[in-house]
Amino acid sequence: MALTLEQKKAVVAEVADAAKSAHSAVAAEYRGLTVSDMTELRQKARSEGVYLKVAKNTLVKRAVEGTDFECMSEGLVGPLLFAFSMEDPGAAARLIKDYAKENDKLVARLVAVGAELHDASELDRLAKLPTRDQAIAMLMGVMKAPIEKFVRTLAEPHTKLVRTVAAVRDSKQAA
Repeated sequence: MALTLEQKKAVVAEVADAAKSAHSAVAAEYRGLTVSDMTELRQKARSEGVYLKVAKNTLVKRAVEGTDFECMSEGLVGPLLFAFSMEDPGAAARLIKDYAKENDKLVARLVAVGAELHDASELDRLAKLPTRDQAIAMLMGVMKAPIEKFVRTLAEPHTKLVRTVAAVRDSKQAA
């Protein structure tokens, strides 16, 4: 069933709104996926904060004009689903990568981050980006390490003295 002009405008507005606030985007070919597979993928996308949309390429080209994802316009060929990471940059890549492991019919075609189009092979690199919570935990670990080392350095002379006195006591008791 063909979309009316109003429906097309609504799709363009919806995708454009998602593209304006997204951190990254992945376009994947979904040829051969069943309805139940797509439903499962959409459920995972919702739970992971990824906006997932299947739309005509011409409508998506209009929607991404003037956004960071305009670089994807040239590669929009064939049946594609579009995943936009709304919360953290690697969410869409992780979703597509994990689902493609289970279902070989889902194939990533385009990856865009920061107004740059990357090859589909860069999907793994983007998927390995830490989430916000993981990044904060890594930063806190790096910030905490010098303080811990300083405290250990201050405590070491006292500890060494106690071990030396205990060794002398043990040697006198043995004799």
